[in-house]
Amino acid sequence: MAKPALKAALLSPQRVLGEHPLLVVGPSLGTSTILWNRTASLLGNDFDVVAWDLPGHGVSPAATEAFDVAALADAVVDLIDSIAPGESFHYAGVSLGGATGLQLGIKHGERLKSLSVQCSGAKLGTPEGWLERAETVRSQGTPVMIQGSAQRWFAPGFMDREPELSSRLLHALRDADRFSYAFCCEALAAFDVRGELGSIRVPTQVIAGALDGVAPPSFAEEVAAGITAGGGTATAVTLEGVAHLAPAEAPAHVAELMRGLLSWAESRGANA
Repeated sequence: MAKPALKAALLSPQRVLGEHPLLVVGPSLGTSTILWNRTASLLGNDFDVVAWDLPGHGVSPAATEAFDVAALADAVVDLIDSIAPGESFHYAGVSLGGATGLQLGIKHGERLKSLSVQCSGAKLGTPEGWLERAETVRSQGTPVMIQGSAQRWFAPGFMDREPELSSRLLHALRDADRFSYAFCCEALAAFDVRGELGSIRVPTQVIAGALDGVAPPSFAEEVAAGITAGGGTATAVTLEGVAHLAPAEAPAHVAELMRGLLSWAESRGANA
């Protein structure tokens, strides 16, 4: 599998990197770094927050060939090494970004200080469903996904309460490269790390939205149970009134949960 090229945006204040712990955040399929703006603003005074975009989304270049989720994790490490060579980092990701986080924990655990997996799972959907979506988007473009994604992404009433943010997120979907989006769908079709969760040793929190039909709370519980069964440390948390994009829908609650994990992991590292 090819390793795609990724680009990132700094969501914390402009300053010299390295004086604060590094937090890397990853997106859901069809979104961009916009997904993390609000949560990052609540964490940015204490952490250097770097958000990456999926291939063909946001600022990342389009993919020219297929990749898998493990290759996305490799690409994230390469991206961080281009910014802060060899640095350890905290990681948080939503949906496909969360799946990438699990692969980071499995394959690059020595680089992680903590892991926050949000609105995701060790396996998402069915291969048939993802492959069908890939074919649809290749032939019709990403705008065909807007109505269905709006229903999956947001809890009832969110779009009325937050029209600007929801519109910006849906515009990111509309503007995504159709072929890169399809490659992401195919990567998700092949993704299943249920048998590898026990190898994750980094402190992990798994956040679910109570109204998430894509990655319901049972998925978060499965991930946490799989990690703890292998001797790791993981907790599952469900957010009421939240669907599939927790950092956008409940930024204060997500930031509070993440701050608790990150602070604990930092103190644990200092005392190691």
